[in-house]
Amino acid sequence: MHEDMVHGPSLTPEGKVLRDEARRIVARAKAEGRNALTELEGMSLLSAMGMRTPKYWLVESADDFLKKIPKATEARPKASVSPGTSGAEGDTPCASRASDSPRPGPFPGAKAVVKLISPKVLHKTEVQGVEIVENSVDAIAAALRRMESRFEGVPRDGFTVNEFVAFEPKLGHEMIFGYRFAPDFGPIVSFGPGGIYTEYLASKFKAGAGTLILSPRVSDRTTLETLLKENVVYGLLCAGLRNTRPELAPAILQGAIQRFLDAADALSAAGIGEFEVNPMVLSCSGELVALDCLVTLKDFSSMGLAHDEEGLPINMAQRTRPVQEIGRILKPASAAVIGVSEKNINNGRIILRNLIQNGFDTSRLYVVKAGIDTIDGCRCVPDVASLPEKVDLFVLSIPAAATPTTLAEVARHDKAWTIIVIPGGLEEKAGSDTIVAEMRRALADARAHGKGPLINGGNCLGIRSVPGKYNTLFIPEYKLPMPKGKVEPLALISQSGAFAVTRLSKHQNINPKYAITLGNQMDLTVGDYLEYLAQDPELHVFAVYVEGFKPLDGEKTLRACRRIAESGRSVIVYRAGRTQAGAGAAASHTASIAGDYPVTKQLLSQAGAVVCDSLDEFDDAITLFTLLDGRKARGNRLAAVSNAGFECVAIADNLGGMVLASFDEATKSSLGKIFKDARIADIVDIHNPVDLTPMAGDDAYDGAFRAAMLDPGSDLGIVGIVPLTGMMNSLPANPSVHGEDITRGDSLAARYGELIRQTDKPFVAVVDTGPLYDPLCQELEKHGIVVFRTADRALKMLELWRKSPAGRAE
Repeated sequence: MHEDMVHGPSLTPEGKVLRDEARRIVARAKAEGRNALTELEGMSLLSAMGMRTPKYWLVESADDFLKKIPKATEARPKASVSPGTSGAEGDTPCASRASDSPRPGPFPGAKAVVKLISPKVLHKTEVQGVEIVENSVDAIAAALRRMESRFEGVPRDGFTVNEFVAFEPKLGHEMIFGYRFAPDFGPIVSFGPGGIYTEYLASKFKAGAGTLILSPRVSDRTTLETLLKENVVYGLLCAGLRNTRPELAPAILQGAIQRFLDAADALSAAGIGEFEVNPMVLSCSGELVALDCLVTLKDFSSMGLAHDEEGLPINMAQRTRPVQEIGRILKPASAAVIGVSEKNINNGRIILRNLIQNGFDTSRLYVVKAGIDTIDGCRCVPDVASLPEKVDLFVLSIPAAATPTTLAEVARHDKAWTIIVIPGGLEEKAGSDTIVAEMRRALADARAHGKGPLINGGNCLGIRSVPGKYNTLFIPEYKLPMPKGKVEPLALISQSGAFAVTRLSKHQNINPKYAITLGNQMDLTVGDYLEYLAQDPELHVFAVYVEGFKPLDGEKTLRACRRIAESGRSVIVYRAGRTQAGAGAAASHTASIAGDYPVTKQLLSQAGAVVCDSLDEFDDAITLFTLLDGRKARGNRLAAVSNAGFECVAIADNLGGMVLASFDEATKSSLGKIFKDARIADIVDIHNPVDLTPMAGDDAYDGAFRAAMLDPGSDLGIVGIVPLTGMMNSLPANPSVHGEDITRGDSLAARYGELIRQTDKPFVAVVDTGPLYDPLCQELEKHGIVVFRTADRALKMLELWRKSPAGRAE
């Protein structure tokens, strides 16, 4: 495997310096029994990160302040910057005016800020732990005395007297910068509108436009620059709205966010769980200044994580697994099944028969069952220890309560490289803790002795592997006929077994190379499979259904997605458990870390994955990305044909980032002849979309769309087929009623199948009708044509594909 996949991130020299400084501060906090840093400690870290913070004095009391105030302040110039709200008439927030203070405070300006510094008071504003006062010695001393009285008996480090940083209270001038360590994705950084309206504003903007979520694993400088241009704060500060001068150079804003990204690993290595700066303001002097921060610590062991030699959080359990053997579970040469009934057709028997029907070598296919010699022609052995060889794959289809003992036996006798654990009721069911703990002990003990199999499951349907010649999906063939024919470059990876088999049922014309269900991910994870399968050059599309990630497996998934996308291939993701109710259902179903859906969507999208918003969209994407594999949209110029005026309008209304192609004179001439032959030349003009009207038959349909697609000015196409007209052959054969037959060699399905082989331009079809025309859709798909049932849905997905790494022509 690639080095970065195996070893993960590492700290830069600058990161190590920051980590050591953060560790020193964190150690003091922990020694005092604190789980958070004081504001001064947080500001110290910000300074170490290169961020501007307000100047301050730390004092114990009003008397201490008065002792420290230098006489020199009396001679300091009294010009100052006004506060962040308008003052007297004629003032502006950033206007300079004279102070009438007889004795000014320690910093320039008309105002000063006095703050309580206490490890027990993290949210100071709510308890009057912050006062903005006149910048005079007397006013500051009075504020300090009020705070001494107000917080008498509260443990504190003292008080700070801070410079007042003036800024205009406009949208975009207050920002939030944040870091936090997520159990699934590791360190992440956020940026967006700040101040007291942070949550409200974030809820009103689309993902990325309000709060931007970033990861040091996938958010490089180029990605950050691109994403920022879609962000509302960037637009307000850096874009120069309505021809105004930008208030902040884009490089300054990008550089500040980049500092947080660069610091993220060092902060996690120091044990910091969250670091929020709110607000970060654009000061009247044009600087970004952090006015307040909140830093909390995290015990990463509570997430099931340890630390590597640099201090970076790692999932140690994942590092002890024999992941290098994952190929054996996908292409086993030998296998054994336990839980097979001799007389009844139970799940184990269905699995055995599926393996046999898929062509698995029965001479190396064993059944663990006492008291019988063979079942279905396969050799039986009385127990695990009696297996004649260490099998590549052991399929465990027995009750959950018996699983730990069997696993321990397999591990103890070293009889399997990999195991598929079918039973449910593990981890996701209340009261299963004892069973799971026993199972994990057995596995850990085996791995400690250099043994221990790799496990897929539990609570899964297992795997269907075309190259492995096996299928453990315990669904009878008469209930779920498996796709046949050409093996597509598709891997379906699903936590839910039911989701996987319903996709196989819905996509009968698409035969995936692998269909993998992994249930609880008690050992092998989504990230493991993506990481391994990314190295298979025959796989071009990875369709992933995930309800949640195991600790840090989201981070591994990001790296794998990025590698796949960079190679021009596609990862399609549907992320379930996106609401509170859905997250609860996911946890009860597959014991997953549900995580935060907006975070998941933004990070996976940045890694190059296509994140689908609905199950329909996911199904559409499977069909579109698989059947258009190998094609590229060289531009955004769309050729469109339909025989319905409403559909022509719908196409023009839903172009997204595409434009209607302009046809050259040769194409217009060809279309003119087709119109004349179809006797529609006197009814409609030639334009794009091409409106054939219901009078056009199959010859006109084929010729018009062929001419539009072969025009040098078109890059991709859409053909709308409203098949109700009697001029078209659009129904299955029924000689007693009509003479149509969509399987004929001259049918539109056959003709468009020929066209898609003649051109490398991508195109899709739309059949906007009822179930009577489902056979037409199926026939089109058999010939490799992607079919949608409405034009708007087709164009939305075509635009999604066009913008993806798979569809973009570099």
